[in-house]
Amino acid sequence: MSSIEEKIKSAGVVGAGGAGFPAHVKAKSRVEIVIANGAECEPLIHKDFEMMVHHAAEIVRGVEIMMESTGAKQGIIGIKEKNKPAIEAISAAIRQKNIKLHLLGDFYPSGDEFILVYESTKRLIPPQGIPLDIGVVVNNVETLYNIARAVDGIPVTEKFVTIAGAVDHPVSFVAPIGMSYRDAIGFAGGAKVNDFGLFVGGVMMGKLEFNPDLPITKTTAGLVVLPVEHTLIQRKRQPEKSMHRIGKSACDQCSYCTELCPRYILGYDVQPHKVMRSLSFTQTGEDIWNQYAQLCCSCGLCTLYACPESLFPKEACDKSKRDLKEKGIPWSGKLEVEPHPMYEGRRTPLKQLMKRLGVEEYNAPSEFLHHELMPKRVEIPLQQHVGTSASGRGRVGDHVKKGQLIGEIPDGKLGANIHASIDGIVKSVGDTIVIERS
Repeated sequence: MSSIEEKIKSAGVVGAGGAGFPAHVKAKSRVEIVIANGAECEPLIHKDFEMMVHHAAEIVRGVEIMMESTGAKQGIIGIKEKNKPAIEAISAAIRQKNIKLHLLGDFYPSGDEFILVYESTKRLIPPQGIPLDIGVVVNNVETLYNIARAVDGIPVTEKFVTIAGAVDHPVSFVAPIGMSYRDAIGFAGGAKVNDFGLFVGGVMMGKLEFNPDLPITKTTAGLVVLPVEHTLIQRKRQPEKSMHRIGKSACDQCSYCTELCPRYILGYDVQPHKVMRSLSFTQTGEDIWNQYAQLCCSCGLCTLYACPESLFPKEACDKSKRDLKEKGIPWSGKLEVEPHPMYEGRRTPLKQLMKRLGVEEYNAPSEFLHHELMPKRVEIPLQQHVGTSASGRGRVGDHVKKGQLIGEIPDGKLGANIHASIDGIVKSVGDTIVIERS
């Protein structure tokens, strides 16, 4: 393992865009192109934009480091064309001729890995493949920022987040990992409503939570606060069985969910309207229709935008993928990929999506706070990444310093190290480590 990989591994860097894949694994691959994902297409989330404006040099350096580690000859940074301040900042930081910007349209989901790779390289990732299959590696811009810091010996102890929605002052800031959602919302002036739900990571692909005492992790992109009566919360909190029962009785096979599916128009055999048939068929029929879900990226566009009856095709796809996995049935779809003739014409504009979601009133800039946040208590999970949970180090009563290793990857396992995010005293050790500021 090279020194770069060792430093990234030691620092506990993972995919900060939400995937949580350990970054040191990507750093040891051999590719032709490194792509920085700065598309940020989740409605209301602006933390990547703010990062690129205020930390452009570190992000570009992260691209350079990944190019060195992987042997890549080219670096590409994908940014939406509308984000002029980010474009200016990144452009000013680029020092190498083999690193360029690729400007993206303001559509959803422009940050999907398959779409970003095609838009910036015209290469198509094979069905069920990964960017590595076509000589490409993709990292979120915050991951690259963390990689640059890791090479300087600085571990991951903080997370860039946006707090948006029904709050007094939408903001973006750097949060100590383990800080509670409650404390984070407080830095945004608090919620405007008494009863609210939280979309952790965004309203499209994020998870709905109602417990404000849960901790911010390495993969938390932001929190969107919405009143409990909001349509998005009411739909998301329905039991899965109810979603499938409604779909079974009401789907009229209009195929809008398929026609507007980002992966389908890119040329992949994802057909949510056929997956909906699996809710009605049993035994042999179910397995046939389930196959059309396997390449779904779970972006949620079919459920929250395309379906005229407000059904749940994305959730049907999620169920289908689980069913195939449990039965051990391999995917057997077509391998040929060719973008649909209407690929560009059927893109979903972000503004139109926000209108359909009913969140236009919350679409506001999120001011970037530069001052260091000092929570009194953090609760740091030992499982914040793809792979095996880190093994906790230390005991209750130990004094720890910010940046100190408190969770280590077991030998030979995929995972990521965990570090203390504040100075303090260890109050409990289990699946999480609680530290209180001394």
